[in-house]
Amino acid sequence: MKRKILNEKKINIILERLSNEILENHFETKNSVLIGIQPRGIELCKRLYHNLKKLNKDVQMGKLDISFYRDDFRRSDKIITPSNMDLNISLENKNVILVDDVLFTGRTVRSAFEALLSFGRPKKIELLAFVDRRFCRELPIQADYVGIEVDTLENEKVFVKFSQTEKSVYLAS
Repeated sequence: MKRKILNEKKINIILERLSNEILENHFETKNSVLIGIQPRGIELCKRLYHNLKKLNKDVQMGKLDISFYRDDFRRSDKIITPSNMDLNISLENKNVILVDDVLFTGRTVRSAFEALLSFGRPKKIELLAFVDRRFCRELPIQADYVGIEVDTLENEKVFVKFSQTEKSVYLAS
């Protein structure tokens, strides 16, 4: 069973709010970097980047592939091929905003922290999650910026869809 919990209009409102929250904490954005976690954090990161650019804010953006940093990397028989990583900037002494679509167990974020350190030592790392599945955390990780909190059972899934034809968030069991 699949149930839509956010439509395009509500998603756009949430993206505007998140952009403004970033500006509240990073008024001077030239030392700030938005980094989307591959694959699904990228589209969200792009939308936030464009919102900030519309407000004449100078911010950098990158894509982070965490494939080889995952703790389940060697447990699968499936061959993992890295995604296109675009992070041609030093993170040394930067304010990093790590962007992902769904915060679930916290393991993806833990892997992203480890991967980030390969690009320098940031001054600060913050986490932006479009959907926070609050009660399923396995690691003590919480987001600094949250689009929406969704209470789910462990066997349920949350899908964030950003395509040319549809922007929605679904809950499936």
